[in-house]
Amino acid sequence: MGDIDDALERADQEAFTREPPKSLQARINYLVRQLKSTRAVAQEIGVSQRSVERYRTGARKKPPKDIAERIDAAVRARWQPLVRKRRRRQAAGATGITVETRARFGYTAPIGSTDDGRMRRLTVHLPPEYANRLFDAQQQGLGDQQLRAIVAEGLQEIYFKDGGRRADNLEVEFTDIDYFDVSF
Repeated sequence: MGDIDDALERADQEAFTREPPKSLQARINYLVRQLKSTRAVAQEIGVSQRSVERYRTGARKKPPKDIAERIDAAVRARWQPLVRKRRRRQAAGATGITVETRARFGYTAPIGSTDDGRMRRLTVHLPPEYANRLFDAQQQGLGDQQLRAIVAEGLQEIYFKDGGRRADNLEVEFTDIDYFDVSF
C-alpha cells in the first residue's frame, strides 16, 4: 500500500460508529465469523490454524506484537463495511474530500517561470468528482502512482489553477510526499 491508500484507509476508520472488539478472543471470533473458518483466519494473519484455535478459546492470550498488529489490521479492514460504504458514497456524490499534505510538487510551466519542485504544505477541499475517481481507482486496485496522479490533478485544478482563473498551462505532479492525510 502507498501513502494515499493508507490515508484513505485511516479516513474510513474515522467513520466507525462503534469501536471494533477489544479483547483478543473477541477479535479472533469476529474474524472467524467474517472469514468462515479458522484456517482462513490463520492464512490472513500468518499463523498456524492451531494458534488461531488457542486464541479463540482463550488458551493463549498474548500474541507477539507483530501478530497482534496483524489481527488488529484484519479486524479494522472488515469492521462496519456499510458505514464505510455510506461515507464513501456521500463523499463521492455530495461532499467531496479534504486533502492535507506536505509534499514536493513538480511543475511544468511556460518559459519564464520556474520548474523547480519545492515542498509545500496544503490543505485543499477537492470536489466530489475527484473523490469518486479516487475511490474507483482504489477499488480497481490501481497503484499509488495512479492515485497520486488523480490527487495531483485535483490539486492542480482547485489550488494551483484556482478553478481555471489562473496559470492555464501549469502541470503539477507529486514528486515526493512527506505527509498525506484525507478526510471525508
